[in-house]
Parts: sequence; C-alpha cells; structure tokens
Amino acid sequence: MNPEILQDLESFFPEIVLTLALLAVVLADIALPKLRTRATFLVAAVGLLAALCFTIPLFGAPEKALFYNMVALDRLAVFFKGFLVLASFLVLLAAPGSKELSGSHLGEFYALLLGVTLGMLLLASSVDMLMLYLSLEMVSLTSYIMVGYVRHDRQSNEASLKYILFGAVSTGSMLYGITLLFGLTGSTKMPAIREALSSGGASGGNGMTLLVATALILAGFGFKTAAVPFHFWCPDVYTGAPTPVTAFLSVAPKAAGFATLIRFFFSGLSDTTTSASQWSASGALNWTSLVIAVSIITMTLGNIAALRQDNLKRLLAYSSIAHAGYMLMGAAVLSREGVQSVLIYLITYLFMNLGAFLVVIEIFNQTNSFNVNDYRGLYRRSPFLTIAMTIFLLSLMGIPPFAGFFGKLFVFAAAVNHNLAWFAVIGALNSVIGVYYYARVIKAMIIEGGGEEGAGIKLTRKSQALVWIMLLPTVGMMLFWDRIQALTGRSWKFFVG
Repeated sequence: MNPEILQDLESFFPEIVLTLALLAVVLADIALPKLRTRATFLVAAVGLLAALCFTIPLFGAPEKALFYNMVALDRLAVFFKGFLVLASFLVLLAAPGSKELSGSHLGEFYALLLGVTLGMLLLASSVDMLMLYLSLEMVSLTSYIMVGYVRHDRQSNEASLKYILFGAVSTGSMLYGITLLFGLTGSTKMPAIREALSSGGASGGNGMTLLVATALILAGFGFKTAAVPFHFWCPDVYTGAPTPVTAFLSVAPKAAGFATLIRFFFSGLSDTTTSASQWSASGALNWTSLVIAVSIITMTLGNIAALRQDNLKRLLAYSSIAHAGYMLMGAAVLSREGVQSVLIYLITYLFMNLGAFLVVIEIFNQTNSFNVNDYRGLYRRSPFLTIAMTIFLLSLMGIPPFAGFFGKLFVFAAAVNHNLAWFAVIGALNSVIGVYYYARVIKAMIIEGGGEEGAGIKLTRKSQALVWIMLLPTVGMMLFWDRIQALTGRSWKFFVG
C-alpha cells in the first residue's frame, strides 16, 4: 500500500471508528437476537464516544490534504467532526425513549445514524467537488430512510417520499452546477478552482455561466441547510418524521451543510486579502450579494410562516428555517468574524434546539399530540418540563442571558463590523417577529388553563438527565464563554491549498 495512504489513515481515525461501529451494530443485531436492543445501543454509543475521543487530538494536527487532495484535515474540519459526533450521540441517547420509535426495530436505526454521521464527517472535510457530492448523497440517502423509518405511519412514509423528490432535484441541480464549474476552471479541486478564477481566465466573458453554476451548487447547500427557496421539504418532513429524527435533521445535517457551504465559498470562490482573516470574492462574481439575499428571504419567510402554526413540530421546522437565515448572515460576511459567528451560533443552537425537541418527545409520549393547544396548563402537570421548555424557547428567541442571545449577538456584530449594519437590523427585526410564536407556546404552558390538571407527566431518570444535559449549557454557557470563543477563534482556519 502507498505509504502516503497509510499516513493519511492515521489522521482518519474518527471515520474508521464509525465505519467499524456501523459494521459491529449490524453484526450484533443479527448475532444477538435476544440482546439486540441493548447490544446495538451500546455498540453505537461506544463507537460515537470513541470517534469523539479520536477527534480531540486532531485539533493540534498540522493542516494538510488527505487521500490525493480529496478531503482536508484542518481546524474547521476537526471542529465540525467533534460537533457532528456530539450531536449524533445526543440524538442516540434520546431515540430509545421516544414512543414513536418504540414499536420499531432500533438496531437498523442505530446503523443508519452511524452511517449518516460518517457521511457528514466526510462532507464537512471535502475539498473536492466530486467528493463533496458523493458525501452529500450518502448523507441524503440515509436521511431519507430515517425519515420513513416508522413503516406503519403513513405520514412518515409521505414525508420520506417528499424528502426524496426534493432531494433528487436539489442534488441533481448541484451536480449540473459542478459540471459547469469544471468546464470553466478545468478542475474539481477547490484550491484549483480559486486559482483559475483569480487569474481571470475562467471568469472573463463567462460571468453569467459562473453565476448559474454557483446558483445551482447553492441549491445543494440550500437543500441541506433548509434555506429558501430550497426549504419546501422542511415543514412536511419535520412534521412527518419521528421526532428524534426531526431533532437530528434540524441540527446535524444542517451544520454539515454550513460546513461545506463555508468551505466552498471561502476556499473555492474567495481570495485572502492582505489580512489572513479577511477575504474577497474571486473573479467577476460577487457571490456575497446572492448569499445576503438568500439569508434575508430565508429568515423572513421562516419567521412569518411560523406565526400561524399550531403543530409544534411544524412551528419548530419554520423556526429552523429562520435560524438558517441568521447563520447565512455570518457566512455572507467575508471575514474571520463571520465564520466564527456561525460556529458559535451552531454550538448554542445544538443544545437549545435539541432540548426543545426532547421536551416535545416527552410530552408526546404522554399526550399523543403535537398541538400547541394541548400544552395548555402544562405547568400543573409538569413544572420541570414547563421551566425547561420556557428556557429553550427564550434562548431560541435570543433573550439574554441564555445561550441563543450570544449566538445572535456574534452574528449581528460580524455584519455590523463588515459595514452591513442594515443587514443586522433586518436580522434583529426578524428576531422580534420570532418572539411572538415562541411566546405563544410559553403562554399556553403557563398562563392558559388546561383540562388535564390532574394528569401529571412522569419522567424517567434517564429522561430527566437528558433534559438537564441540554438545559445546563443553554443556561450556563456564558460561564464558559472565554473557552468557546477560544475554540471557535482557532477553528475558523481551513485548508486553502
């Protein structure tokens, strides 16, 4: 075997561990029929924890490209590897407690979760457009199956079908955009694409073709991040999918989409200026205007559409679209601050959004309903869940001192410091709109009376522990803010060839 490949494998341990864990889950599911429920869960949990442990030492590894410049090992890739593995592990802990999945065979579910996690790690570190596309397809195909995992649920099956159809169109458009970009630049490697555009030969006289190629590639990124106008799948899929899958889709694949979006636009379509932490668009295409427009439309449509939703999963789906708009604000700012603000936002979003969905899972287990009206008087039935949900929703609003406030603060500050104060004002106004629909849920839980005052909601110790795991970072993240800033301040650097 090529010695270079062996050296590259030494930096590829998280992906190798996930691959072995996936195979071990399948074998345990087949070979241990009487113990398959516990055995598959333990194998999956150990695999994810081991992958996380192998990721941590990579923060100090030198920046380089692996496997013939197909994937990169850099600070940005390592950050997202740790983030994505942690998100998958938290969803793994929540899945067995879901009533929606109680009648399903979970061994296959855990294998799919490991498979999609492996795909996301490859997606976040891809520096070749074909590798990026293959990784995106791996993430998408496993996600389609997870959405329709409850076979006897017609709504889940319908959601999976819609997800497949929209995914096929979006990723097909992306592939066509990659072919156009290859025709213009003669390469699928992001550093080579940047060099071709910077020289002027690829962009001169071909500005419209470059714009079309970029817009088509943006369709693939928009599909994964649920950005408008590629968001149509999101409300129906989030509503029909099992809630643990909905929680997973709202955080992990979205984060992987942002990782590859940042890498493509910053590493492929931008040049560093005199300052290593500042970029400018390569060639004749001012793609930042395109991303700014998508960001504004995304956050506005997501917030306005959420105003009239009575189904809490659908409400959180439109909320997820709005939050994608806020994160695109940071991606549109061509500076270190912009990238860092996206990373900070993702960290805060991980805990507050997964926490909200975890409360939704627990309440559905008791009420068989996702309707906001069935949350009336929840404080009488479960004060703990009411307080927890209120904190998660206040954080999603961006109310201090909760974690969500700091996420929005950094995104808005990055826009202001880049002479885009008007952009930050639009984001702030959208946050005000978001307060209304989040406050509706809080009002139903605390102020409005319910008809089931005597029916208390009992939580297992495991469920209580999971809620606390989400709750503590949401409330106390400001105590560790210096470390978070230091982590994200180091993680914005990525391989540029």
